[in-house]
Amino acid sequence: MAYTLITANRNYSSWSLRPWLLMHALDIPFEDRFEPFMSLDNHEAFRAFSPTGQVPVLVDGERTVWDSLGIALYLAERHDGVWPADEAARAWAVCAVAEMHGGFGALRRERTMTVGQRVTPTRGSPALARDVARIAELWGEGLARFGGPWLAGERFTAVDAFYAPVAFRVRGWGIDVGAAGARWVETLLAHPATRAWEAAALAETFREEGHEAEVAEYGEVTEDHRATA
Repeated sequence: MAYTLITANRNYSSWSLRPWLLMHALDIPFEDRFEPFMSLDNHEAFRAFSPTGQVPVLVDGERTVWDSLGIALYLAERHDGVWPADEAARAWAVCAVAEMHGGFGALRRERTMTVGQRVTPTRGSPALARDVARIAELWGEGLARFGGPWLAGERFTAVDAFYAPVAFRVRGWGIDVGAAGARWVETLLAHPATRAWEAAALAETFREEGHEAEVAEYGEVTEDHRATA
């Protein structure tokens, strides 16, 4: 079984991070194809390999699977461990993944993922506060119900991969997600696969204007650990 996973910049591409981390953590072999953001609008260039003009994309022979959730569901039909084995944990994890995939718009917009930077927030909306409160509640529930150290139990599953971009946001923007949530963030960021993604992000010298502007709109950069050209 020869997969190719197409992803974009490690510092910015939160959607790419999810299947990349999931496949690494579960030891699902794949060819890692990197297609970097080159401009403010990459849609037409990415249409050459993605029906939506976006990443991530999984190529399995003649079959193209798009969208991070679509990829996770596809892999779950072919590999053990994508979802928790316990039925209650699995039901919770599926719902939590769906909630992340379709929600938390204020968090995405006002606390964009920037792996290599540390940012002091300068403003935030009531909608953002609600998103953060829900994240803390959700993580706390999963960790308490299923015993940790991962969100749905003792093993890393898709729900951890889907919230991994939030872990980088928590660290980068200093977001308070409670004690239990903070412990999960530490666990997630210490995982070898996450560390490999971070190392690649820090090595990037490319700066995408749109993402950089999103950071500047809502915060002040106090540290930048990314390589320079």
